[in-house]
Amino acid sequence: MKSIILIVYALALFLIGIYSFLKVKTPSDYFLAGKKPGIWQISGSLLATILGGSAILGTIGLAEVQSWASAWYILAASLGLFGLLPIVKKVYSKGKFTLPELIGQYYGESARKVTSLIIPVAWLGVVAAQIIAGAQILVSFFDLEYPSGVLLTGTIFIVYTYIGGQVSIMKTDLFQSFFILCGVILTAIMIPTSKLPELPPFASVFPFNFRFSPLDLFILVLTFSSTFVVGPDIYSRVFCAKDQKTAFRSVWVVALILIPFGFVLSYVGIYATTFHSGAQNSSSLVNLANSILPEWATGILVAALISAVLSTAATTLLTASMIISELFNKDIDNQKSFRQTKFFIIGVGILSMIISLKITSIVSSLLLALSFYSGAFIIPMVAALFNLRYNKRLGIVAMVSGGFLALSGKLLMTFKHPEIGSAILISGFALNALLIFLPFHKKCK
Repeated sequence: MKSIILIVYALALFLIGIYSFLKVKTPSDYFLAGKKPGIWQISGSLLATILGGSAILGTIGLAEVQSWASAWYILAASLGLFGLLPIVKKVYSKGKFTLPELIGQYYGESARKVTSLIIPVAWLGVVAAQIIAGAQILVSFFDLEYPSGVLLTGTIFIVYTYIGGQVSIMKTDLFQSFFILCGVILTAIMIPTSKLPELPPFASVFPFNFRFSPLDLFILVLTFSSTFVVGPDIYSRVFCAKDQKTAFRSVWVVALILIPFGFVLSYVGIYATTFHSGAQNSSSLVNLANSILPEWATGILVAALISAVLSTAATTLLTASMIISELFNKDIDNQKSFRQTKFFIIGVGILSMIISLKITSIVSSLLLALSFYSGAFIIPMVAALFNLRYNKRLGIVAMVSGGFLALSGKLLMTFKHPEIGSAILISGFALNALLIFLPFHKKCK
């Protein structure tokens, strides 16, 4: 039964991909789905993109050490979306295809080119996180070797994104978000609590415990929540909406859905880790599914996990490739950029696969990438979008120095130097803000 569900699911995705390929007539179709999607499609795409394999399997893994506090990983995303609401209509009206194009409007052509170079490098880690998650799913459910899982997962991501672009992503994301929500909620409902260890008291481990402190939350907000206020993948969904009202309502709907889902996912994660303490993120979830779910329900859960990974990977891969194309063409709404973007999809996908073979931690890969990105671009873009006075001349210096300091701090935190690393990471944001808001004889607004 599990295999039948997966075969039907894979066939549906394949047919949608072929249909989308035939529907792509212009670069705008490929990059923005023709700016036709309504609230259901945009909401579904946002939700599927956010709840990627890195979010689901990452939260499952964090639940083993952080218990209920692991819900903050999803709650932080919701918090970021609420921060986006005041500016989402402005983002929609100012932007066209990508975030660097928007940055160029405020900080100049040089800043646009620097951003178009930096973001794809950082986003290699984000794509790699999805490949790692996909490989772990295949390894756990189908008994593959990890390198084989990476190769198969990466190839599927590349082909799926290459064929249909934004059209196929938008058409499948609503379908995938339904699978994600149903798969996880079904697992939570079917947990036989009477036969499993007692849950830790909620109030004793949430919002904070000895494994997750207020400083950890502050760092998470700085480096993770902020990427939903100013983020290439989130903005790519916003730019696809048919109008400003659709973009605003979609962000609002998804921000609300994420709040209860964060706790449901944490609940599943706490129980999953009781089956295989110390296992890879997917292994504990597989053990839980195989122990308590009938085969058909396990098939739905597998489809949900694959959906989560595929949606985020496709969106991230396409966004990074479009941004690289902007290095060579300021306006990518042409056939030359269309062909270049397809070439870059293959290149970014292969590089991400190589990274996935070297780094096997989902959360580490994701947060390292997001730390550099958030340290570089969050403060400059918040200053511009919220109409604050900022120093345009020092924009590039602020972005580069802030990004490298934040990344250095996160690396130190990863390699067991949390105090020093946290201080350096925070100093990256502080230096960025100092340079952006430094008084200058000709202020910009």
